[in-house]
Amino acid sequence: MEFLANDLLEGREAGTRGYDVAAKYVASVLQTYGYEPAGASGTFFQSVPLLESRLTKGELTFAPKSGQAVGLDLPIDAVVAPSHVRPSFDVTGPLVYVGFGVTAPELKYDDYAGIDVRGKIVLLLRNAPAQFPSEPRAHYSALDQKLKNAADRGAVGVLIAALPSDLKRFSWERTAQIASGPLMTWIDAQGQPANQHPELQGGALLGPTGATKLFAHSPTPLDDVYAAGESGKPESFELPVTVTIKGTTAHEKKSSPNVVGVLTGRDPALAKSYVVLTAHLDHAGIGPAVSGDTIYNGAYDNAAGSAILLEVARAIAEAPERPRRSVLITFVTAEEKGLLGSDYFARNPTVPPDALVANVNLDMPVLQWPLADVVAFGAENSSLGTVVAQAVKSAGLKLSPDPLPDENLFVRSDQYSLVKQGVPAVYLMPGFTSSDPEKDGGKILGAFLASHYHQPSDDLSLPMDLSAVQTFTHANYLIAVAIANDPQAPTWKPGNFFGERFGRR
Repeated sequence: MEFLANDLLEGREAGTRGYDVAAKYVASVLQTYGYEPAGASGTFFQSVPLLESRLTKGELTFAPKSGQAVGLDLPIDAVVAPSHVRPSFDVTGPLVYVGFGVTAPELKYDDYAGIDVRGKIVLLLRNAPAQFPSEPRAHYSALDQKLKNAADRGAVGVLIAALPSDLKRFSWERTAQIASGPLMTWIDAQGQPANQHPELQGGALLGPTGATKLFAHSPTPLDDVYAAGESGKPESFELPVTVTIKGTTAHEKKSSPNVVGVLTGRDPALAKSYVVLTAHLDHAGIGPAVSGDTIYNGAYDNAAGSAILLEVARAIAEAPERPRRSVLITFVTAEEKGLLGSDYFARNPTVPPDALVANVNLDMPVLQWPLADVVAFGAENSSLGTVVAQAVKSAGLKLSPDPLPDENLFVRSDQYSLVKQGVPAVYLMPGFTSSDPEKDGGKILGAFLASHYHQPSDDLSLPMDLSAVQTFTHANYLIAVAIANDPQAPTWKPGNFFGERFGRR
């Protein structure tokens, strides 16, 4: 962790020298542990072709039915997104507010019911209704899910706004800072940017002052819109304004490697199946100075997770006997750009796709208090739940439910890329219960998210509870080994939300 979070690696941004140094480092460590290359062409590396898109000029205006056109101040009022598929874009259309932009028939919920958005620009809220169960809520909160739904219904552009409760957790100023940078996606075998919806010709994030200006012309006051959204019961309606989104984009092709090593299982009948252990190796690189510091080291996010994965890999390799199944250690790139490295790997695995039986993911374990519990995102969706519960108990910990349902953590880390390809997965996070009554895990994590998340201050100066590191690492090790030694591959539970959508048929 001290090496990966060092200033010498310049924040490990995907596509940079600092990230490449980190990738070579973890590959060399895996090799010393006895892992064999499992990337491309007999190497530890799977090169991920990337497209970086940077907005060079943007404009967002709206025209009320009666009155002059109003230009929003960028990035104070809004941030226009670059396009991965067009060098320039210019789209105009009537504006329709569509709540969260969610259609969830199994939950009897549809923000588009009775609304025609063909040829129009939709305004939707981040997140999903609060009454949804935690993980379905996370799924429907995912940006790609919302964009696909809008495109499928004929929309030509998208504006995305946030509720006041969302802005309390992550301010507009920080959102705008991150969103004003370039965007990335990966490039498919046909040379096309992946996961795009070209029907959507323009998009932008709308800040609170921009929303105030827009809704000054709305028949429904903005405060009423917010209140309905916070209650999970928004009402969709057309605003009496026309919106124009313009921009030009510069494109640059890059590449960044996933790192993949394998420890072959000892059981000939199971060795051709793989338990995939993942952690993202990248962070945010060099960015705007904060208190004079421009290097976003990502000590907890995710040098800590990567270091723990290396330690789990070492422990598995040095155990008296190897697991029955093979273990695939995979450090993925460009998680911070939208789970790109894991999505590329999940869609282009370096082993046969059907041989991937389970995923255990590590991401940003903030370990600053003595652990008494952990949260196992995804465990309840499959037979992994039983395995995880036994392993966590053996580690002397308790399992707790998701303490942060509004954060939608299940779809914000790399296990979700594997889940979407039908692989049962679990993502372990430190729970909030501390064995030291003087330390409140929830408050400590909240302070980290407010002050250090995606900031240069997420560095090696932050405190770390080494007993928590040991316990958390041991729990991850026990989970991985238990899955790898189980003669039965994990299965989705009957009728499970994710199994029904993504499970292999």
